[in-house]
Amino acid sequence: MLLGDVVQTSGRVAATRSRSEKVAHLADLLRRLVPEEIDIAVAYLSGRLRQGPIGLGWATIRDARGASAADASSLTLVEVDHAFARLAGTTGRGSATERARQLGALFARAVASEQEFLARLIVGELRQGALAGVMEEALAKAAGVEASAVRRALLLAGDLQAVSRTLLVEGRQGLARFSLQLLRPLQPMLAQPAETLEEAFARLGEAELEWKLDGARVQVHRVNDEVRVFSRRLNDVTAAVPELVEAVRALPADQLLLDGEVIALRPDGSPHPFQVTMRRFGRKLDVDRLRSELPLSPFFFDLLHLDGKDLLDQPAAERSRALRTLAATEIVVPHMITVDEDAARAFLDQALARGHEGLMAKAPGSPYEAGRRGSAWLKVKAAQTLDLVVLAAEWGHGRRRGWLSNLHLGARDPATNSYVMLGKTFKGMTDQMLAWQTQKLLDLEMARDQWTVYVRPELVVEIAFNGVQESSHYPGGVALRFARVKRYRTDKGVEDADTIETVRKTGARGLRQPLDLAPDPWHL
Repeated sequence: MLLGDVVQTSGRVAATRSRSEKVAHLADLLRRLVPEEIDIAVAYLSGRLRQGPIGLGWATIRDARGASAADASSLTLVEVDHAFARLAGTTGRGSATERARQLGALFARAVASEQEFLARLIVGELRQGALAGVMEEALAKAAGVEASAVRRALLLAGDLQAVSRTLLVEGRQGLARFSLQLLRPLQPMLAQPAETLEEAFARLGEAELEWKLDGARVQVHRVNDEVRVFSRRLNDVTAAVPELVEAVRALPADQLLLDGEVIALRPDGSPHPFQVTMRRFGRKLDVDRLRSELPLSPFFFDLLHLDGKDLLDQPAAERSRALRTLAATEIVVPHMITVDEDAARAFLDQALARGHEGLMAKAPGSPYEAGRRGSAWLKVKAAQTLDLVVLAAEWGHGRRRGWLSNLHLGARDPATNSYVMLGKTFKGMTDQMLAWQTQKLLDLEMARDQWTVYVRPELVVEIAFNGVQESSHYPGGVALRFARVKRYRTDKGVEDADTIETVRKTGARGLRQPLDLAPDPWHL
């Protein structure tokens, strides 16, 4: 199959809001794949390279694209995959020049639409609307099986490509091999946001509430004395967390599958910020030294297997009772079940007073839906806001094509009469807002390149976020976590925008510790 076929399908998926149309386009392409193309196409349609991140930035990609493109599509999926495998394997002295040459050779054979697709794919910004649920339905439609059967296989396998390959080659009977296996990681269940406790109760009624910790998500498997710990991204991190291994070995059971978080706590019991906890998961670790300097505390919130019995389909309240019967209070996340909003607010206040993010609200009767961001789990956070200045915006793609979408955000620096960039966001925008900001930003345009319009710093936007973290990517040394647009402040001038000093003070509690060993958290 040609890369152009995938690019065309990706464009069609991005251009429609209809879920059924997205599924139909994807299923049509999936049916036409031969076995050696399945892993590649599924990865690309999921917005990622099969080789994972390969360390190429926009500047290298821009230079590699050059001034021209091929006249006709000729690249096959297998050829492109081999090219990226060579790029990923090119290291050492002179590798930057050689990688640029290889990328240029690849782009020279691609038509313009394929070049744009590959550029977005490389940097992880290919948002085409093919979310996990849509892909599940497309696979089911392509193979003629129930979507629930595909979902279950994905839940247990934790590997979209393996399930896709088995299903498209072997059909329904191939799915039978996917079952829960201890010591093999499972995709974690995820949560949807709720703006307020009132919204959470309106959606759930009675709710099982837990403190929401800003730690590292872990999944722990035990078979007799063997314990393995997996990260949110299903990487084996057992060697990095010996205290967690010891805690699970001490539990009165032979077979376990636990879901939870580990977090570094200060002597007073309050949490260190996320990036400090993440020091424990660097690529080069002196585990004994780090353990003594920065011990981790486990907090489990779900029990999915106990001594030969799978609990995935049991109601959340029953799994919670089983967990709390098994484990001591100090390694279980604080929780309560209630319909009383006043009691819930007091519980939330306790969590915030201890320095945690907020609450998780869960439907007591819900099963564990691994790999899904279902409505049975809701997260309620106490978000902060800052008034920042828009410095630039990137053109959107897919449904947002033609609109300026991804905002570059800056804080005011009175000392230099300039603005310090804190990051980007494309979240929180309605169609009406996108249309308005596109016209407004074009009126403020100073310069542009292929993807970005740079503007006069005159527009103030209120940004909600969930924390400030240290970052070497931006000149101010800090960045906002989970930033999203709340509203434009046309009532404010840029002189009213928050300063970089305000941002640093906002994050002062979270930046007490030096982060010299903090890795990029996404590598987990």
